[in-house]
Amino acid sequence: MNLASYIDHTILKADCTTKDIRRVCDEAAQYGFYAVCVPPFYVKYAASALEGKPVKIATVIGFPMGYTTTPSKVEEIKRAIDEGADEVDAVVNLCAVKDGNWNFVMNDVDSMCTAAHMKGKSIKLILETGLLNDKEITRLCEIALEAGVDFVKTSTGFNGGGATLEAVQLIRKQVGDKVKIKASGGIRTRQDAERFIEAGANRIGSSSGIDIVS
Repeated sequence: MNLASYIDHTILKADCTTKDIRRVCDEAAQYGFYAVCVPPFYVKYAASALEGKPVKIATVIGFPMGYTTTPSKVEEIKRAIDEGADEVDAVVNLCAVKDGNWNFVMNDVDSMCTAAHMKGKSIKLILETGLLNDKEITRLCEIALEAGVDFVKTSTGFNGGGATLEAVQLIRKQVGDKVKIKASGGIRTRQDAERFIEAGANRIGSSSGIDIVS
């Protein structure tokens, strides 16, 4: 198994610097990772650093809390893509989920999905499964299918714990083969990555990509 091709080599620390981004980009090119995932502030720099390389540029939207307004998320997506992002990882509005305001959630997800797809780019919907029950995860998977997101992603890694095999298995049960899954948060070893892929993950988000492939 070519694990490198599954990995979004990630750096989203609040205090990361241009030097850190350069290192992550160089590592991604060296090890053949699928993508780097960097803060929106560094998208343009990462795109320049990886120009001519096969590594994709991913960034985060509404991160890490998800409760910013829908228009602001849409503008974040447009700006990120204009600056070079190939994929956007957007956090669902957990406040609306917990309130049971599913119409708002559907509009929020659909608006973000439209913004990404109108520019020909992929969107991953971050659920934050550690803060959700199975019923909420199931409903969000239904919304993801209806909106046409490209990936459902387990976690930001900043709230409520990281990915679990049970969450990935539940998501796969709900979306079948119609939506891909990104497992993210706390995945640090080759064994971890292989288990999540076996459970149904198509992509692994990790800041420990080198440890995983080594």
